Amino acid sequence: MTPNRDYDPVAVPVRPASTVMLVRDVEPGPATGPEPGIEVFMLRRTLDAVFGSGMYVFPGGRVETSDGDDLDRAHRRAAIRECFEEAGVLLARDRAGATVADGHGALAARVAVHESSLDLGELCLRYHLTLDLDELVWVSHWITPVGERRRFDTRFYLAQAPPGQAHTHDDNETIASLWTRPAGALQRQAAGELRMMPPTIKNLQFLARFATVDEAMAAARAKPAPSVVLPRLRTSADGEVVGVALPDDADYDALA
Repeated sequence: MTPNRDYDPVAVPVRPASTVMLVRDVEPGPATGPEPGIEVFMLRRTLDAVFGSGMYVFPGGRVETSDGDDLDRAHRRAAIRECFEEAGVLLARDRAGATVADGHGALAARVAVHESSLDLGELCLRYHLTLDLDELVWVSHWITPVGERRRFDTRFYLAQAPPGQAHTHDDNETIASLWTRPAGALQRQAAGELRMMPPTIKNLQFLARFATVDEAMAAARAKPAPSVVLPRLRTSADGEVVGVALPDDADYDALA
């Protein structure tokens, strides 16, 4: 990968973004493995994407002005909106307090929300829904390294997948999807089968510690507010980007 020379890397704006890791419990079986555990939902970004093309990620995207002025609520609202657009999962409850399930009229509005012809708030008013903002648990916080053409200040949230909703990629921004055990995803990444960015790998390592969704959610809620992680680019002598260093890497401080 060679750096672009037609822009000032320090002047690249850092845009707020949100990502949600949907998790569910799985029972032992031929397709899921010999032990009970959890699975996480992952999407493959389109090969035409200008950022992270072909990478396996969690549902997510940029925070928009329509998400509001309160920073915490705006990030959570963006996570729910992007999850609905990219995965078809709406983290919301009806007037009776039940989670939205397949067959609910609101789920048919996925394309309209994706195309911005229907605001998420308008969707909730129309179908008398309340977004599950407080059910999202903030587990990590990453900012794209200086030197990238696009930079994001991203919050990663954990949420239990609604049991009554199907999950599928949008065939637009994402071209494939899968439910996978975190450890299995990490093995496939190490084998070169699934391409991932460092934040995705680190969050999968966190999830791989748990045998149930309840355990993962409890551990996430017990954590203090995440400290921001600031990766740094490794470059060769001629300026070619050759990797990414994290704060616990031996060469991190030398890459200031």
